[in-house]
Amino acid sequence: MTVMETETAEEITEPDACVAHGQVTHPRPEGKDAYTISEVAACTGLSAHTLRWYERIGLMPHVDRSHTGQRRFTNRDLDWLDLVNKLRLTGMPVADMVRYAELVRAGEHTFGERLELFEATRRDVQRRIAELQETLAVLNYKIDIYSSAQRAPERA
Repeated sequence: MTVMETETAEEITEPDACVAHGQVTHPRPEGKDAYTISEVAACTGLSAHTLRWYERIGLMPHVDRSHTGQRRFTNRDLDWLDLVNKLRLTGMPVADMVRYAELVRAGEHTFGERLELFEATRRDVQRRIAELQETLAVLNYKIDIYSSAQRAPERA
């Protein structure tokens, strides 16, 4: 069983909503639900080493294996990795992502803790966006100065 199998139907469809809105940067191989680690690496942009590490630390708690012991990832695993990639983009620490995975596995009674975790992450993202907007304003100001200075000799 994967982490996604313990989530509610609403949570399971959430990553698919991202796929429907064209936010997937690495297309999935078509027509199957058992991917090798190299296929998943190509599909997600994560290295095979990172995928193994995620499994080792509990971020990917269970990945099925073939009869020869090779990892076989499912579409649910890919959905989970899509969410993990989005959480990485927010700057969420890996320890918090692992905690989230543990909360998901623990069941619905952890919704409150999950909500707190995501609200804290959202606050961090909003703070970073505000900092970046201030930085962009400074860059725009400097660009305007240099553009005006460069045009000034042309007018003379």
